[in-house]
Amino acid sequence: MTADRGGAHRPGASRQRKTRVRTAKGRTTSSTRWLQRQLNDPYVAEARRHGYRSRAAFKLAEIDDKFHLLGPGKRVVDLGAAPGGWVQVALARVGPSGRVVGLDLAAIEPIGDAILLAGDFLDEGAPERLRDALGGSADVVLSDMAAPSTGHARTDHLRIVALAEAALAFALEILVPGGAFVAKVRQGGSEHALLQAMRRSFQRVSHFKPRSSRKESAELYVVATGFRDATGPRS
Repeated sequence: MTADRGGAHRPGASRQRKTRVRTAKGRTTSSTRWLQRQLNDPYVAEARRHGYRSRAAFKLAEIDDKFHLLGPGKRVVDLGAAPGGWVQVALARVGPSGRVVGLDLAAIEPIGDAILLAGDFLDEGAPERLRDALGGSADVVLSDMAAPSTGHARTDHLRIVALAEAALAFALEILVPGGAFVAKVRQGGSEHALLQAMRRSFQRVSHFKPRSSRKESAELYVVATGFRDATGPRS
């Protein structure tokens, strides 16, 4: 499988013998569960096999296969880009004539010709840094940002929706007419205002949960296409 157009690979079709992990000295029960889940996750194994930096690469591949957001020459901004799985997929699909700019709190090891910035998207100067790095407007704004989990579902939901709203505000400033926006949210109902804002500015707004998103996860993606820019074309 490659990240080129042609469909996201679906690993784990054959039954695999599960690896059991015993709780070791100094390892908590929760970390043991996490390790066992990682060892038995077919998407983790496939990501390693194909050189992806994270299993999340499959999520963007599935989103793009369904909504056709990326393509040769497209200019893409990836918010919450570390460790770089989405950047890898985006680079492969926009090709050498496109441009990909990623931003994350954590530093990201170089990936091809992508421009990778370290910083907090919520900082005052971050949007301008992204715009300068991109060299103009964007065709696609992606946000896989998520605040650290508190363990309280309602709080986590509100925090991730707030990040998505900030990403949307940026997207409305930088997208070209017809552009697209993708953001991660959590199921919980408080994204109503976010969806309303998206529907005012885009022709189509959809919810999508990739197969590669873990079944037990509450994460969900909102996908908006056909940006209606009331301000006219930009550079």
